[in-house]
Amino acid sequence: MDQNRTAGRTKDDTDALIALLDIADGIPGASELRARSYELLGIAPDAAVADVGCGSGRAAAEIAERGARSVGVDPDERMIAVAGERWPDVDFRVASAHALPFADGALDGYRAEKVYHVLDDPAGAIGEARRVLAPGGRIVLIGQDWDTFVIDADDAALTRTIVHARADLVPAPRIVRRSRNLLLDAGFADITVEAHTRIFTDAAMVPVLANLAEKARSAGSISGAQAEAWIAEQRERGRRGRLFLALPLFVTAATRR
Repeated sequence: MDQNRTAGRTKDDTDALIALLDIADGIPGASELRARSYELLGIAPDAAVADVGCGSGRAAAEIAERGARSVGVDPDERMIAVAGERWPDVDFRVASAHALPFADGALDGYRAEKVYHVLDDPAGAIGEARRVLAPGGRIVLIGQDWDTFVIDADDAALTRTIVHARADLVPAPRIVRRSRNLLLDAGFADITVEAHTRIFTDAAMVPVLANLAEKARSAGSISGAQAEAWIAEQRERGRRGRLFLALPLFVTAATRR
């Protein structure tokens, strides 16, 4: 995550985020998506690969298991400490996506998952990725478009308001739409984009939906009564097995010329 987004975070905040990341890592399809990103990196034995915004380190550890010299990078010192405790054989370093601790052309692979939407300067981070990648090195970016939560609800207009209001609280909510063009601008080649949609129909996702509505309420985009009614409907849908949430994730990959 971007250094500017971690400066005011407390230990409890980071621990709560780690708990959420652990849940996200375990939801259906998550491990398959990570595996697909490793395929796109084209990891060779002893390749130098960085997982940027590595969080608590799972992907960096899985990359190391594939024979690479894996380095996990994150600006949050607490994140790096937890990652080091969990995966003591992996190299973890505190650093920002805009100032990576690698020499020019030092890496064969660069991976960033659910990172670029929190960056203040995504184009600058792409430039830094190009700097540290060797010619022929691969970059893989994974993220969601925050305007494309697909939710079944009785009030479609209110649901659109909630989704867009939540998106507007994110520094770069639509960065996945720009990723291909940013890579083109930076001189990358062989650019591909894949969509992997996760569909959820059980009550386990009610807290996620409730959080969307609460964020929209706190931003003043909807009233407290609207938020309460919308959340109550989603809880009831979850109880009856009628909830529907689809979340597209986009994987953009390219080669450093």
